[in-house]
Amino acid sequence: MPYRTLITVAELQALQREGQPPLLLDCGFDLADPAAGERAYAQGHLPGAHYAHLERDLSAPAVRDAQGRFPGRHPLPSRDALAALLGQLGLKPGVQAVAYDAQGGMFAARAWWLLRWLGHEAVAVLDGGRQAWAGAGAPLDSAVPARDASAAPYAMGPATMPTLQAGELLENLGRVRILDARAPERYRGDTEPLDAVAGHIPGALNRFFKLNLLPDGRFKSAQALREEFAPLLAGGEASALVQQCGSGVTACHNLLALEHAGWAGSPLYPGSWSEWCSDPARPVARA
Repeated sequence: MPYRTLITVAELQALQREGQPPLLLDCGFDLADPAAGERAYAQGHLPGAHYAHLERDLSAPAVRDAQGRFPGRHPLPSRDALAALLGQLGLKPGVQAVAYDAQGGMFAARAWWLLRWLGHEAVAVLDGGRQAWAGAGAPLDSAVPARDASAAPYAMGPATMPTLQAGELLENLGRVRILDARAPERYRGDTEPLDAVAGHIPGALNRFFKLNLLPDGRFKSAQALREEFAPLLAGGEASALVQQCGSGVTACHNLLALEHAGWAGSPLYPGSWSEWCSDPARPVARA
C-alpha cells in the first residue's frame, strides 16, 4: 500500500533499500526570505531530492487578472504546469513521492496537497522533516539531480482534492464552517506582517497549523488529532469544513492532519486571506 499522509524516516529508508526509490521533494522555504530554502538545499539535502520552490514550482505568479482581481500571494499552479514539472522530475503513476522541509511540514504539506490534486495518490510528508532524517544519522548530500526537460508530463488523473473560490465562499458565509490555519494573533487581527488588511473571514474558526505537531516537529498521533479536530467538525462531515490560511499554504497542513486523523474531503480555499482581504467589498472580522 502506498503512503498517503505521513511516512517516517525508517519507512522511507526501508523503501529505498527495497530498490523502489521514491521521488523526494525538498520544499524548504521562508516567507520572509524566499531564497533561504534553496540556500539550505544547496548546503545539504536528502540524497536524490529535487528542490521544489514554493513560488516558482508550487504556485502560479501572484498577478492581478484583466479585471484587476488579486488571486492571493500563492495561487495554485495550473494542473498542466504542475504535470509538466513532475514529469521532468521523473514522477510516474504509482511511484511513491515524499515531500519534506525543515519547517514542520508547512511547505511540504502544500506539495502533498498539489500531488493529490493532480491525481497522484502515493504521496506523503516525511514526519519530522529534515531534522528527523539528520537526527537518525542519515546522510545529506549536495548533489543536484537533473531535471529531464524532454520528459512527458505526468499522466494526471481527476482533481480529487476539492476547492472553493472566493465568490462561492462569500455567497455561503454563515452556512459553511471555515477553519483558519494562521497564528492566533493574525487571526484576531492584532498584527498582520504579510497582507494589507488584518483580521479574518467572518465566522471562521482558528486552528493554528502548528498545533498539529509535537515539540520535536513530528505530527501528533492520528487519535490525538482526531480528538482535537472533532469539536471543529461539530459532528459534521469534513466536506463541510473549508480550510484557509494566509495564502493557501499552511491550510494544507490542517488538511494533511485531518486526513491522517481519518477525515478526507475538506475543501481548500486557495486564495485564502491574501485574496479575500484584497477586495474591500468583502467583509472582515476582528478579535
